[in-house]
Amino acid sequence: MKALVYEGARSMVLRDVPNPSPSLGDHLIRVEAVGICGSDMHAYLGHDERRPAPLILGHEAAGVIVGGPRDGDCVTVNPLVTCGTCAACTAGRENLCPDRQIISMPPREGAFAQFVTIPERNLVGVPEGVPLRMAALAEPLAVGWHAARLALATLHPGMERRALILGGGAIGLATSLSLEAMGCPQITISEPAASRRAYLQDRCGQHVTNAPTGHWPLLVDAVGYATTRSAASAHVAPGGVLMHVGLGDNEGGLDVRRMTLQEITFVGTYAYSAQDFRDTAQAIFDGRLGPLDWTETRALEEGADAFADLLAHKVAAPKIVLTPWN
Repeated sequence: MKALVYEGARSMVLRDVPNPSPSLGDHLIRVEAVGICGSDMHAYLGHDERRPAPLILGHEAAGVIVGGPRDGDCVTVNPLVTCGTCAACTAGRENLCPDRQIISMPPREGAFAQFVTIPERNLVGVPEGVPLRMAALAEPLAVGWHAARLALATLHPGMERRALILGGGAIGLATSLSLEAMGCPQITISEPAASRRAYLQDRCGQHVTNAPTGHWPLLVDAVGYATTRSAASAHVAPGGVLMHVGLGDNEGGLDVRRMTLQEITFVGTYAYSAQDFRDTAQAIFDGRLGPLDWTETRALEEGADAFADLLAHKVAAPKIVLTPWN
């Protein structure tokens, strides 16, 4: 099969590799659409020791089951593979499973390829008429859905439901769409890039600003660098909630003294539960997250150029989706 292989910092190469062989309980999936995630970019830059080269990256996938009793079924893929039996899994917090794996990290190859394998329990059927390009957004949208659900549950009942999101990439937009679907009446995205601000406003119907101002009861850092954590610490309201979703770096930025004196709740949020993923997929199918027409589609063979363009900030769309069979 054809696969886009990460071979070292800033090196992505389209290669012929052996087709994967499903293990017991796994399905073989013909990948029809797979998104480029920020974590793929971190690996591409050589910043993620969890993803050593050579490796097939990519975990935001949808496709068609090949073989077995479900042959031909269209599915979207929950890439988080967990044990199903530990305390976290049985509590519905599979994202905290100590034995969790994710496709695109060893020992599981990713979905920047024509085929990938995944357990049955990680598949959600896609109804007829829902494009697989749209279904592939279930994974990044589930990250935002999980963050939005936790944020609203944590916010004090007496505080206004107003949210500022730092970062207008896919996760920031996903969090905004999820908060809106959950009834949050006022959401603003802070995005420094002019082209992306215009795209978010004109194409995605978002309220956007170029820099954070004022104080917000709910502040979501969807970037995760020291500079954004510093801004988040400064602009979250007294008694408010600071949700940290982004994984840009892990050093500095938080004003712990202000957070303590103003009783600000800090919540780190990672991935999603299996139920969050199913709920997000259903929200996509029901149209509750909008038309989801804010992706740019490219062929897998153009994947290396897509990574380079993202690095050079040449892409206004929040998400590039690769198609392996063009």
